[in-house]
Amino acid sequence: MGSFYGLREDDVIAAHYRGPFIAYYMRGADLSRLVGQALGKATGYAQGRALGFTGPVERHILPWVAGDLGTSLGVAVGAALGLQYEGSERVAVVTFGDGTSNRGDFHEAVNLAAVWKLPVVFVCQHNQYSISLHASQVLAGGSVAARAAGYGIPGLAVDGNDVLAVQGAVGAAVGRARGGEGPSLIEALTYRLGGHWAADPGGYRREAELQEWRARDPIPRLEGALRAAGEVDQGAVERLWEGARAEVAAAVSAAQAAPEPDVAALGLDEALAR
Repeated sequence: MGSFYGLREDDVIAAHYRGPFIAYYMRGADLSRLVGQALGKATGYAQGRALGFTGPVERHILPWVAGDLGTSLGVAVGAALGLQYEGSERVAVVTFGDGTSNRGDFHEAVNLAAVWKLPVVFVCQHNQYSISLHASQVLAGGSVAARAAGYGIPGLAVDGNDVLAVQGAVGAAVGRARGGEGPSLIEALTYRLGGHWAADPGGYRREAELQEWRARDPIPRLEGALRAAGEVDQGAVERLWEGARAEVAAAVSAAQAAPEPDVAALGLDEALAR
């Protein structure tokens, strides 16, 4: 949320696989169709043809293009090059994990963006685990943001569980990019409370570690900050949650009841025709 909030509607988003669903919804995509896409239903935006992270193409959100992490980095840099050619003030924001930051895609993308001063912001969602491997075992130097110095661009580490801090850091970097000052690298330190996949028991983590990070859950923290600022009261928070639960329940129910894609929707007749 902090990475994408405040962008212009025509700015480009390249979210890694945990992010597109959120980004599409923020930009007005229909929630029941998004859920339908995740379930492979005919009502999904790709009618069952593509991954569950696919949404409406007109939202300026680059699709997650492969099951191989890191590909979105190069795609985002290519989009930023196109924006530079346009001569517009549009920018691209790409998110990725700490594990992905150890791939060659990361170096190539950041280096090229820095050399050409492209309007792109790199946001590393550092959740500290590459599946079951802790970052301390694979991340030299202990920081992704510190790598920015090697490319001659600004690098900033921020509390990734503070939505306002993330939005502020990304917003400042977006402002630099709009002004022609080139890319920035932001490291948002956070934590994956659940397993890497549904059946992952997470036995590689200590319970004390989990409890420590549960206490830093970003959603209650944001609620507290908004109450402290006088923006909402407890009644408003409860109404917000009630409305959100109802909206999600209705979207899931509609998606589950939607038809499965038929041969025409899946394009099988097209494949046979070729």
